[in-house]
Amino acid sequence: MGEASADVVTLDLLRAARETVRTSPLGVVRTPTISCSQTALPLSVSCDVHIKLENLQRTGWWTSPSGTAPSLSLTVLVSAGSFKIRGVANQFARRPRGGHFVTMSAGNYGKSFAYALKHYGSKGKVVMPETAPESRSVLIESFGAEVERVPTSGLMTAVQRCVREENMTFLHSYDDLDLIAGHASLGMELLEEVPGLDVVVVCCGGGGLLAGVAAAIKLSGCHKTRIYGVEPEGGRLPYELCRRFVEQIVLVSDEELKDAVSSLYKAGLVVEPSGSAAFAAVVNGKIPDLDGKKVVCILSGGNIGKDELANFPG
Repeated sequence: MGEASADVVTLDLLRAARETVRTSPLGVVRTPTISCSQTALPLSVSCDVHIKLENLQRTGWWTSPSGTAPSLSLTVLVSAGSFKIRGVANQFARRPRGGHFVTMSAGNYGKSFAYALKHYGSKGKVVMPETAPESRSVLIESFGAEVERVPTSGLMTAVQRCVREENMTFLHSYDDLDLIAGHASLGMELLEEVPGLDVVVVCCGGGGLLAGVAAAIKLSGCHKTRIYGVEPEGGRLPYELCRRFVEQIVLVSDEELKDAVSSLYKAGLVVEPSGSAAFAAVVNGKIPDLDGKKVVCILSGGNIGKDELANFPG
């Protein structure tokens, strides 16, 4: 968490952040948690699985630039389907209005960051890898944020240049105390929605969501609740909070992610590969000792288009 220590993360801090997120003018949604028995998902596991539908999260309203959207609908709801808006809501509430910020992101955080800039009257830039789809740049720019596309290896160099030469403030997309505290609001919702939960499975990403959810649950006194992080094979997770509160990090293959995306889509749930990692881990037996347990999988990230879905199993 940058310069912060895990010791500064207290239950009072997380409760304050949860209230900030709940009342944020950015319109953060309290997403539903439902039992898989209420869905068409084909599960062959001997436990009570619930899914937190964070893929239904939203990121504000977007007024399209002239010529980029049908004339019948110039204003549309941007549904990034990502938990990122939770952290951004808390992050920006604790920064001065009218600031000048820079971040690096390939997608969901950049959208939430740009939307917050517009709402708070701030200026900013999103440094994106050249490999990110052009459509994401267009969407971020529609909020008034600047986008600079650079080779992946040059992301931090570009950010440092903006800080040094343009006096911009760097906001990290996952390693930030305020961001992680905002993400913890999801964990607190789970405690209210699924009393007596035994296991929580969370996609890792950069680690901010996993750290926040784990801290919220364990600091609330649920010491017996097991927390598992899931990431694609080859990933890393460098966080002190995760080491303190998470039982294990498990890996899922690209094929397991693709199958999970396909299964969820057939059940009417649009979830991007990284956001389906927790579900993939449960259905593929990667989480130990689930028999008879009450389990929650967090689904996050609806940032996947029709063209991308065509590449997944039918």
